Amino acid sequence: MKNIVGIIMGSDSDLPIMNDTVKILEEFGIANEVKVLSAHRAPDLVSEYAKSARNNGLKVIVAAAGGAAHLAGVTAAHTTLPVIGVPIKGNVEGLDALLATVQMPPGIPVATVAVNGAKNAGLLAIEILAVEDMELSKKLEEYKKSLQIQVEDKNKKLEELGVEKYLAEKMGK
Repeated sequence: MKNIVGIIMGSDSDLPIMNDTVKILEEFGIANEVKVLSAHRAPDLVSEYAKSARNNGLKVIVAAAGGAAHLAGVTAAHTTLPVIGVPIKGNVEGLDALLATVQMPPGIPVATVAVNGAKNAGLLAIEILAVEDMELSKKLEEYKKSLQIQVEDKNKKLEELGVEKYLAEKMGK
């Protein structure tokens, strides 16, 4: 299966967070590739990756970075593919990365998820791909139904146990 979602990050220290993107894509059967690329330490590699992404079969790129967090924007500047930015929590609770990711100039859009929102980045990539893939769209509908069932189950359990017992069980006490 050919990779269709590229997952790039500014540092390998971002991998534990970005593994949530990998896992949700795999859950939906979407092939992906994972790379460490730095907008600051290896700008030529980022440019080359972004420029060749479409020809390499990619349809969406998820780019994660902390601190100055320029990876998503630099990537978006070099491709016409959708780019989803994942700001990574760092020294100031990720606010620096969030602002760097969302404040793109006109003409260089980057969709941005929450700080450390790697799972949602994967889900957004899936939604983008599902626009033209009915099978994938049906899987998304089933996934969202499962979320509702989880909430219903939690409410039922909370009603049965009451607040104190529910919290104690949830905390493993």
